[in-house]
Amino acid sequence: VQLQASGGGLVHSGGSLRLSCVASGGTLSRQMMGWFRQAPGKEREFVAGITWSLGHTYYADSVKGRFTISRDNAKITVYLQMNSLKPEDTAVYYCAAARTPLYSTHVASGDEYNYWGQGTQVTVSS
Repeated sequence: VQLQASGGGLVHSGGSLRLSCVASGGTLSRQMMGWFRQAPGKEREFVAGITWSLGHTYYADSVKGRFTISRDNAKITVYLQMNSLKPEDTAVYYCAAARTPLYSTHVASGDEYNYWGQGTQVTVSS
């Protein structure tokens, strides 16, 4: 599976961006899709996840109510709609795919994901 992320950029606080992640490869190779982010000097953290088949979603507490993850089966694309952005959302955002279904308690663990995209920079100015 190859993942191609795009959509990052520079936005003012309170603004919006939509990230896209196009996946190539068989459906069976990407049961779970996730977005993670890593800010300078910080560890990578989970942002949101979605099961490919049923569309169940998961969010980090820090983005609940502001971010929405979705997928388009026909386009084999996962989106992350980010609204009400804050300076603390500034990071490189990565999409990732897991080959197998994940327990809900494992969705936020980057170690459970097998494939990673190249990352897209999101910068939120105050």
